[in-house]
Amino acid sequence: MSDTPSKQTEPRARGPVLIEYGNEDTIPGPDAAPPVPEHEPGYGTRGNAMRSAAVLASRKPSRLARWFWSLLAALIGVVISTAAWNFVIGLVTSTPWLGYGVAALIAAFLLVALAIVVKELSAFARLARMDHLHVRATEAAALDDLSKARDFSKSLSALYATRPELKWHVERLSERRDEQFDATALLALTETELLAPLDLAARREVEAAARQVATVTALVPLAFADVITALSSNVRMIRRIAEVYGGRSGTLGSWRLLRAVMSHLVATGAVAMGDDMLHSVLGGNLLARLSRRFGEGVVNGALTARVGVAAMEVCRPMPFSPGRRPRVTSIIQTALTGLFAKAEETAP
Repeated sequence: MSDTPSKQTEPRARGPVLIEYGNEDTIPGPDAAPPVPEHEPGYGTRGNAMRSAAVLASRKPSRLARWFWSLLAALIGVVISTAAWNFVIGLVTSTPWLGYGVAALIAAFLLVALAIVVKELSAFARLARMDHLHVRATEAAALDDLSKARDFSKSLSALYATRPELKWHVERLSERRDEQFDATALLALTETELLAPLDLAARREVEAAARQVATVTALVPLAFADVITALSSNVRMIRRIAEVYGGRSGTLGSWRLLRAVMSHLVATGAVAMGDDMLHSVLGGNLLARLSRRFGEGVVNGALTARVGVAAMEVCRPMPFSPGRRPRVTSIIQTALTGLFAKAEETAP
């Protein structure tokens, strides 16, 4: 037997346990406890969906990735073309009438694909025309050249002459163009007569997109649903804005415009917006009553409005004159008035 005495288990004390913490003056009170992050007003309202969409849209593929996808597309095209050719030749040999029918279907498909290519090329040509007009307007304003301003005004009138909703505006501008003897005044008149109604239509598209992104972010808690909605809504918004100003873009043209707009916003830090936009849009009292998802929806909607204003600047045939550029705060207030009015009234 071992000489070590056996340890006896001490009985566990029952009842409350008193812990000596030290001096009462050094004991922290409830007021010194750190706040819970999930319940802070505006927590998480950083526009993560729009930031992610902006990064995805502005990211340029590497040269190696472009070579990979180009070679893969060429290889798949060769394989499909060879398989289709052998298939049609085999049908013509075995069943002539069926082989010729399949050949006709393939020919029709190729014609449709060619039409799509022509449409995309014409869309790029329209975008290039709008860019050229923008450069001419900027040059006329910078040089204060009346002759260049008149040439630009006539070119813009010719661009919009076939649009029924602008027929009266084009005629009015033609009547008053010769009365202007200053380049700045002529450009301002052209902007007022031709672009003011188009700016209003483009603003409505921006408000609709901002409302949709804010609503989906606030009400749909699915992962990546807000990012997908933000990206698709911004592509559709930019495409409609381009159509409003006459630079109708195809699918590839819309992505080109989206990349240009998003790259500009990321480079200038315009997507780095958080709770300060919430305070300026909704006010501090209402902000404290809203949930985190609603706050995130407001920020994503505000960022969408900012993308829309940048798209208007890119798609517009002439730059905004001082005081005419839409304000993001005004757009988001108008877009979200119906969405948050009831929340403000029923909040305790």
